[in-house]
Amino acid sequence: MDRAAVLAALRARVARHSLAPEAGEIPLAPGLPGIARAAVHEIRATSIGSGTAFSAMVLGRSGGTVLWISDDLLHAPWPPGLAALGLTPDRLVLAQASRPMDALWAMEEALRSPAISGVLLLGGAEPDLSAQRRLQLAAAAGGGVGLILRTEEEPPLAGTASRWRVGGIAGIGGLADPRWSLELLRVRAGRPVGPWAVTWRASSGEIELDEETTAALLQTKAG
Repeated sequence: MDRAAVLAALRARVARHSLAPEAGEIPLAPGLPGIARAAVHEIRATSIGSGTAFSAMVLGRSGGTVLWISDDLLHAPWPPGLAALGLTPDRLVLAQASRPMDALWAMEEALRSPAISGVLLLGGAEPDLSAQRRLQLAAAAGGGVGLILRTEEEPPLAGTASRWRVGGIAGIGGLADPRWSLELLRVRAGRPVGPWAVTWRASSGEIELDEETTAALLQTKAG
């Protein structure tokens, strides 16, 4: 297929899953704050695997077409794993950007489109404060949610709407039921809260709060 045919096929695919901008939040577990739409959020992960899985679950709940931007094949998604987290291949558009400036451009343009419900950026791109502001404006215009996935070794971003920490928790359930510790480190017009222990149930498509493990996490944090 030539370039024009490829672009036409992608536009048709996006149109099949277009989602009008929706106010409010993408819900998590009952009792937890949600992820605001029309905004960009930083996801700080203790491991790239836990951060990727959590981000895929959030984007799966965004309801429409998702753009997944990475800088190399190392960060390419595994479609069966994403489907188990609620993000099916028919809703996924992949973009590989070898240069950070190209990755940021792709994220900004996608967020500006109301046909895109969510965008994930992971890899080497590190937006400065000016770029973060442009991404926020684009998300506000398009109505979708933007996630920038980073590791804890990388410096935090100052211009996102919120900053979350995600870590994996070992336990029963297998690959289909990942467990995470979640903590809201920063949010505009709010205060840090958490941590919580949650489990993703692929069979029901719901997130469950583990109150016993959450209490242990809170005790550890207080100590």
